Amino acid sequence: MSAQIQSPTQPSKVQIRRWRRYLAEEISEARIYAALADRAQGEEAEILRQVAQAEERHQQHWRDLLGEHAYPEPKPALSARLLHLLAQNFGSVFVLALAQRAEGRSSYAQDPDATEAMAADEAIHEEIIRALSTSGREKLSGNFRAAVFGANDGLVSNAALIMGVGASGVSSSMVLLSGVAGLLAGALSMAAGEFVSVRSQRELLDASRPTQVTLDVAHQLDINQNELELIYRARGMSEEAARHRAMERFGYFTCDCDPSLSHREDAEEQEPEHEALGSDVGAAASSFAFFASGALIPILPYIFGMSGGAAMLVSMLLVGFALLLTGGVVGLLSGASPFKRGLRQLAIGYGAAIVTYLLGLLFNTTTA
Repeated sequence: MSAQIQSPTQPSKVQIRRWRRYLAEEISEARIYAALADRAQGEEAEILRQVAQAEERHQQHWRDLLGEHAYPEPKPALSARLLHLLAQNFGSVFVLALAQRAEGRSSYAQDPDATEAMAADEAIHEEIIRALSTSGREKLSGNFRAAVFGANDGLVSNAALIMGVGASGVSSSMVLLSGVAGLLAGALSMAAGEFVSVRSQRELLDASRPTQVTLDVAHQLDINQNELELIYRARGMSEEAARHRAMERFGYFTCDCDPSLSHREDAEEQEPEHEALGSDVGAAASSFAFFASGALIPILPYIFGMSGGAAMLVSMLLVGFALLLTGGVVGLLSGASPFKRGLRQLAIGYGAAIVTYLLGLLFNTTTA
């Protein structure tokens, strides 16, 4: 049983505020993990409950140091309460990603009032949450990447187009027409490229997929002179397994002594690869929708009748907000700083827009 911690001197107001903040964070983290555990199942639920119990152990450390100053119980920050609400109602990978970042920001290692064991616990907790969120990130990665980067491509390309055309001095109707043309051209190009990519990959897999020729012609082969074994060796089987399979085709085995060498339908082995690719039409439609949704944002002010510099300013503000949002979501799910990832997306998008704006000024039609 651990001894109760006693502060050797009366804590200062600064210490009390810091300890109460730590206590509030531990309370919120324990509640979040408990809420996630309630929505999880099996091993994951048990792991989350044990992490929640560890956070309660940390709470006691700060309660012991605070003594009477631990009451009334400190309230978690608004962001922590919101995260708890999300954990209770959704329990998604987004909540785990935010929890992982919270664990990674722990300052216990630099705080002399926190024990070394507590600092080590926080490092372990971050790794536990990282591991739990891995499967969710993997499930989201394919579709999420297509959505975010498709929308981001639409944002950046059409924003750059609008800025370049607008800076050239043409009318607002021409800017809108250029934006709509850029939206359709880009979305159709993305859709066509995705369709061709998925269809070509499926055709390549189909071309490499083993046929059932061994079933069709085996009974006609000369059992003493044939290349049936070579088919299976070419498909990657060992010499022993290939000989076993060939003799099985000739009907020599009524049972298999080694189950690992027994026959499996080749078609069954290839099906998961085709399923992972998805539909070529579906991929094309998704790419069209994602790109178009991003490319629509820069032309919204022109659609609603704005013109001139005001329209360009509002357009870039909308684009900037969308770039920050997409970059932040990417950072959140990747375990990085959402703010830094958002700023990176913003810099890239605005950089492209500024370059095309300067080119538009260079060819300004009103200066001729």
